[in-house]
Amino acid sequence: MKASEELAKGLQAVLVDLIDLSLVGKQAHWNIVGPNFRDLHLQLDEVVAAARLHTDTIAERMRALHAVPDGRSETIAKTSSLADAEEGLITTGQAVDAIVAALDKTVATVRGIYDAVEKADAATTDELNQIILQLEQFSWMIGAEKMKPTKA
Repeated sequence: MKASEELAKGLQAVLVDLIDLSLVGKQAHWNIVGPNFRDLHLQLDEVVAAARLHTDTIAERMRALHAVPDGRSETIAKTSSLADAEEGLITTGQAVDAIVAALDKTVATVRGIYDAVEKADAATTDELNQIILQLEQFSWMIGAEKMKPTKA
């Protein structure tokens, strides 16, 4: 099967956000300070590893569908839907907010192409499901750092 232009464009958008998620995650990983530093530092490595794994899976799926992935830095800078990572040292609380936002935005990109991908190539939705499941779990687990209990 050969990817339609719409399918290739959608997968490219997911690829870009996954690459940027790994970059945002590493920037936070290197520059967080404050309470619960070590746990968040380690969690960020898990997010980065997952983003990189999913990046490779999507890029290789694109090639299997005869589409050409573009992971160049200029492409990421121009087309990512994620907010820019903060420069300098950031608190663990700021990192939690930034990473949860990046995870949620990446999931939104995946969900945004899901129906079109399902119509064009249902097999690729298996990969998208894995991305959604893992990134939503990371969002919940990292976001729990700042959640308030229902009873004090």
